This record gives sequence, structure tokens and C-alpha cells, in this order.
Amino acid sequence: MTKQSRPQTTIVLAMSADGKIADVTHAPARFGSKNDKAHLEKQIATKDAVLFGAGTLRAYGTTLTVSHPHLLQHRKSNGKPPQPVHIVISDSGELNPDIRFFQQPVERWLISTATGANFWQTRPEFKRILVFETPAGKVDIHAAFKHLTTLGIAQLGVLGGGNLVANLLELNLIDQIWLTICPLILGGEDAPTPVEGCGFLAKLAPRLQLIEVRTENQEVFLHYSLQQFPD
Repeated sequence: MTKQSRPQTTIVLAMSADGKIADVTHAPARFGSKNDKAHLEKQIATKDAVLFGAGTLRAYGTTLTVSHPHLLQHRKSNGKPPQPVHIVISDSGELNPDIRFFQQPVERWLISTATGANFWQTRPEFKRILVFETPAGKVDIHAAFKHLTTLGIAQLGVLGGGNLVANLLELNLIDQIWLTICPLILGGEDAPTPVEGCGFLAKLAPRLQLIEVRTENQEVFLHYSLQQFPD
């Protein structure tokens, strides 16, 4: 799939110095500084939509919205709504409709399977429900990404979690990565990492090109592009 037939897609994640995005309890990762939160908000503000897996939403119960006046004005000046679309991707669609996410002032979409979408079809929480399913009963991510471009999603941010990121990397659907390295060690062999899944053999691993390195106080912000391979 060419970039023209899918959104330009950027992963934005913070991790500990030992490469963990949460501790062993899988608790919401709130170890980033105010600078990291501002960086995340700035990245969200540049996107038409942000995408995250159901596990990430279950952990946090909320999503980050654009609140800085300058960022809101910039979106308005570019003819964009105050908030990007917030898209949840889930095979099962098993989400608690009482979490605060569903009261936040954002437009919500769901990408799921027929089974996962069933509960939400007659409910008001999601403005759009996109059903793309493989023969194995999983979300057809390739088809979903292709369809997003027809809905005006040209710039997409991915906010986790590790299994979703692994799937997108395996499908060659990522263009750039922003990683914030935070000054703490979490450890734990079961603590989540930015890329979960089955892993990549070294000779087949996605290759990165460093675009930018920035330090703010004790955090390091790394910006990479991904080397793209023919589908």
C-alpha cells in the first residue's frame, strides 16, 4: 500500500530508559513530564485523527485532547475542527461505555469486526463504526487504513499500545516514530514495551533513520523515519 492510498502515520510514545511503556501491573503510564505531555499534545494537534488500541483505552479510560490556545487557533486557521477524530481499534469491541472517554468532547470512531461492532451499532458513542474483517475474524488493518483516506484522514497519529504498533510495523504502515525517553527504570519481563507481538528477526527488522534528537530537562525526544519497503 502506497503512502498516497493510506494516511501518513506517526507513532508517538513515551517509554522508560529500559524501554517500558508501563510497569508490570500495566497501570496507566504517567511518568512523562509536563514537557512530554506538551509534546504529545502538539503532535496530536497536527493530526486529522489519532488511533489507539482497546487495551490502551482500557488502561487510561480517557484520551488527551488539544487544549493549548495556540494549538487550537492553529487548527482553526487551517480549517480543522478543534479536536482530531479519536479512533479506537478493537477486534472484540469490548469497551466499558461508562468510562470518561465517552463523555469527552471529541468525535469518536470505532474500527472493529462485525462481532465487535454489534454492541455499538445502535448506540450514540461512536459517530462512525468501520467494519473491516479478515477471514480469521480479526480487523483487516490494511483495508481500514485505505478507507480512512476516503474519509479525509491524511495525517494519523498512533498512541499505542504495543500490539497495535507491532501489527502496523509488520504491515509496513508506519512512516515516522516519536519516542520520549524518560529518566526511570521500570524493569519486569512482563512490563509492556513499545512493540509487542512476535518480534522481528534482526535481518528483517524495520530500519529507522534518525531525523532529530532533542533534550528537555531529563528527557530525550527521538524522531525517526522508517525505511519503506515495497509491498
